[in-house]
Amino acid sequence: MKDFLGINPEFGTMTDFKNLVDKIHAMGMYVIIDWVGNHSAWDNPLTIQHPDWYTKTRAGNFQPTPWYDWDDVIDFDYDNPDFRKYMTDALKFWVKEANIDGYRADVAGFIPVDFWENARKELDEIKPVFMLAEWESRDLYKKSFDMTYSWSLWDKLREAVNHQKLGGLVEYLSHDVNSVPHNAYRMTFTDNHDKNSWEGNPYLNFGDGLKTAIVMTGVVNGMPLCYSGQEAGLNRSLKFFDKDPIEWKANENTELFTKLFHLKHANQALWNGKYGGEMIRVVNDHQDKIISFYREKNNDAVFPVLNFSDQTVEVNLNTAYFQGKYRELFTGKIYNIKDKTNIKLLPWSYLVLVKE
Repeated sequence: MKDFLGINPEFGTMTDFKNLVDKIHAMGMYVIIDWVGNHSAWDNPLTIQHPDWYTKTRAGNFQPTPWYDWDDVIDFDYDNPDFRKYMTDALKFWVKEANIDGYRADVAGFIPVDFWENARKELDEIKPVFMLAEWESRDLYKKSFDMTYSWSLWDKLREAVNHQKLGGLVEYLSHDVNSVPHNAYRMTFTDNHDKNSWEGNPYLNFGDGLKTAIVMTGVVNGMPLCYSGQEAGLNRSLKFFDKDPIEWKANENTELFTKLFHLKHANQALWNGKYGGEMIRVVNDHQDKIISFYREKNNDAVFPVLNFSDQTVEVNLNTAYFQGKYRELFTGKIYNIKDKTNIKLLPWSYLVLVKE
């Protein structure tokens, strides 16, 4: 970050940005912007104006975040109260001046929680904001952030599709239900800028199980992310620091994301936090291959069944408490669920059963 109060001229002016925010709001959407508050660029004017706002090596020199080889940036010192006020005021600036709706906070856990809690309080005094932490810990939900990155779900999904072991994925679901605050949001994803740039594109990471993983991110507790180009079938890593245009074209993922997102908006079982339905495990006789669960809220219900294996599986599900008529999201096929249900699932196939 070279200037916390400026617009990169490559993208336009402040007037351009305000017009963009207004247009997005007029389309019924919200705007949150990336906030890199842990460190700055070496050529940020603060290095000259306030060198005491940075941490230093024993030799008295600027340094990257300790233990990380981020040589292109230098680390701020949040023990300095004057710097904290500057950074809080800078966060407030964009809400006041451009009417943005919140922030995605880069490496949020490297910044003290009490800073975030105070900043959130001051931001909400201007307007209610939405805060997303690029981090994953419960303390950030208490007073500062609405949503965190679900890094662990990505890890468990990758393990499930590449090694066909579901223990970690089941553990994730259990921890989500039992340990995450009920009104906390998890941002679920199969790709983001870090994963895409440093660990490969989703086709490499998830292979034949990619669509299964995408569907999983759309039906579990949380708010799914569609990373740039995924809906167009992006099958490469984008350049991290340079302009790298995406080829926009029709792709099977377009329909996949569209149907999942429309269902999430329309069906309260998939709403976020306390507004959605708890994930209830549906016991089956192939729990080493099949994930099945049920979510219900205000008479809306969704019943996903996903085959995380490269084998055709005939699975028996104990559905005594989930009986009813369901329509499958992607095919429109009707399923009449009784107390015992038998379903044949092809490799990597999935059903998202929506109660009629």
